[in-house]
Amino acid sequence: MWEQTNGNAWPVSVLVTGATSGIGLATALRLAREGRQVIGTARSKEKADALVRNAHAQGLALDAVVMDLTDPASCQEAVARAADLTDGGPHALVANAGMPLTGGIADLPEDRIREVLEVNVVGTLRMCTLVLPAMRRRGRGRIVIVSSAVARIPSPMSGWYTASKHALSAATHSLRMETRRHGVRVVLVEPGTVATPFWDRAQEDLSSLSAVLADADVHNRAANLFSRIHQSAGGPQPVARTIAKALVVPRPRRRYTVGVDAHLGAALQCAAPLWLSDHIKTRLFALHTPAAAARTRVGQANGS
Repeated sequence: MWEQTNGNAWPVSVLVTGATSGIGLATALRLAREGRQVIGTARSKEKADALVRNAHAQGLALDAVVMDLTDPASCQEAVARAADLTDGGPHALVANAGMPLTGGIADLPEDRIREVLEVNVVGTLRMCTLVLPAMRRRGRGRIVIVSSAVARIPSPMSGWYTASKHALSAATHSLRMETRRHGVRVVLVEPGTVATPFWDRAQEDLSSLSAVLADADVHNRAANLFSRIHQSAGGPQPVARTIAKALVVPRPRRRYTVGVDAHLGAALQCAAPLWLSDHIKTRLFALHTPAAAARTRVGQANGS
């Protein structure tokens, strides 16, 4: 069901963050194909130009702006540019940009931890606050925030990333309640595993940690597990389709969970006692053996 405003399907203009790859790219192209005015954000001019060329090669019209989600001034400039391209500001925001971080809670450097929290939580919510004034003036607007199913399914070797997405999900629920009276609907989308460049970065993080830490076997095991998950994952199109739907239905759900693994994982996490959930996950990541015994086993295997 489509909402109509002056004969045009609403929303007319959509700002999509992180539009150069993965879910963001699939969403931006889909919305452009539907006839929306799409403004995608990119971290560099080269990526912005490549996004526009990609769209043009498919016969689609799309604008791109350069934005660093960790820089408040850059975010303000991007929203101001989007306002120039639209009638005072985008009708909708798809807050998709994010970054991965894998490794043990105690093993990661603080600068990386702060960066993932800045991008996935602070920067994402900053974009929401920047587009809200124009939406309030209009008396309507829509914000779709892309979190992750892992926000409800914590596991080893992704604690900081999971924490960032859990915080984003919680803030989204608060924002939804705060903005409804202004005519702004806020929707949370929680994808399961999707084949995107995210997984390449995740495996790079684990590989770099295994090269410098004593428990390299744990990080190598996690890297292999993530690799198998990536190989079995589908593309981002189902998530893009869900986002497109959430933008146009008159009464969107408060939360859309996308993917069989996301639905099943969330259900099991809620149903299983923590001791059982911990037991399964620690065995998957080879964390069930005491560290001293694990070191002895590795030494014996190496002939020490």
